[in-house]
Amino acid sequence: MRSARLLGKDFTNLEKITMKKIKKYTFGMGDRFAHQGEAQLQAILNAKAEGIDVYPTWNKSFREHSIVGSKPQGLRDEADAAVKVLGWEEDYYVDADHIGLKTVDDFIPGSNFYTLDVADFVGAESTSEAIDGFLDFVKDYFGELRIEGISEPLNLTEAKARAAAGKFLKAISEAKAIYNYIAEQREPDTFVTEVSVDETDQPQTPEDLFFILAMIAKEKLPAQTIAPKFTGRFNKGVDYVGDLVQFEKEFEEDLCVIQYAIKELGLPEGLKLSVHSGSDKFSIYPIINKLIKKYDTGLHVKTAGTTWLEEVIGLAESGGEGLEIAKEIYAGALENFDALTAPYATVIDIDKSKLPTVEEVNSWGSEKFVETLRHDLSSSCYNLHFRQLIHVGFKIAAKMGNRFTDALIENKAIVAKNVTQNLFERHMIPILK
Repeated sequence: MRSARLLGKDFTNLEKITMKKIKKYTFGMGDRFAHQGEAQLQAILNAKAEGIDVYPTWNKSFREHSIVGSKPQGLRDEADAAVKVLGWEEDYYVDADHIGLKTVDDFIPGSNFYTLDVADFVGAESTSEAIDGFLDFVKDYFGELRIEGISEPLNLTEAKARAAAGKFLKAISEAKAIYNYIAEQREPDTFVTEVSVDETDQPQTPEDLFFILAMIAKEKLPAQTIAPKFTGRFNKGVDYVGDLVQFEKEFEEDLCVIQYAIKELGLPEGLKLSVHSGSDKFSIYPIINKLIKKYDTGLHVKTAGTTWLEEVIGLAESGGEGLEIAKEIYAGALENFDALTAPYATVIDIDKSKLPTVEEVNSWGSEKFVETLRHDLSSSCYNLHFRQLIHVGFKIAAKMGNRFTDALIENKAIVAKNVTQNLFERHMIPILK
């Protein structure tokens, strides 16, 4: 096998760059309204009790903060409070989720994990000098490249490298610029860096991923997690839709390429895959579980809206005012369907003809509402279209203000039970046990 070191390449070992080392298994947990920190951390504690060495990561994006009117520091405060109450004494992370140079400032003081979102720069033009420099950086790999674990050799050519540079080089350069901006304001050994390239039109091939990792190495960007795009639909709050055999092939190839790049390009030893929109993808969890164990590698799973959905389930389950609030959220979401779904068009598939009417929902009791919303494929009531609409309808709850958050407080026990069980039993156990 060819080696960069044998070829005389002088790759900088990014492991030597000062940075905060990420734990092997980390679990991203979104919390729209900042009330479920303890319930989420309890799921982590339950996993620890089952022998799963997983670490919490609270994540919230600029868009989510904007919609609910919260501030990034609030997420740090929520995480710190949960840690104190439950006596957590190990590492934990607060993720500035999907930030760029225009949005990162308010996240810098309270975050120690930054998901660098450079989707807007994918496909942006790079200078000919930058492209030529990258081609020179990887030229010794052109030809057939065998990577352990991948049955067929990668066929790396100048044409493929140039195409990858045309699509991703500017984006990775922007990621480095964001990293540098953060590192100017806080010590690099206090935060973790993730690079997100999942919001693209097509899944990356193994060749694409190798070239992207080479770009990261060339930029000396100490990324510790990378989120590629996989085959299939990763719709919000519902199961994976796609070819499971193809997903397994891609996931395994990505793991192998990453392990190869760590050795050959000097990338951080703990570099691992990050699965975005990872909540509720029950059909792929056994695949992920099998492969991360096969290759003894780490994993970051990012969830967000599943906690918000469990809040609505908990309120509906509580009956009375809680159920009325849940019904009003649905009514408001249906009334504002186009405005709420437009920002999520690429990650939801809702058939309006399969949504119940407001009048129908208003006639439901707690059990019917809960069974329609809860992601339980064994229930004949479960409606994935209903669930997806509620998922994007948190703006309706935000407009309720204290009425909604007071209901969360009043029904804390039943809401927390749903949040904890969902994360622990339906997510952490099948993915990591």
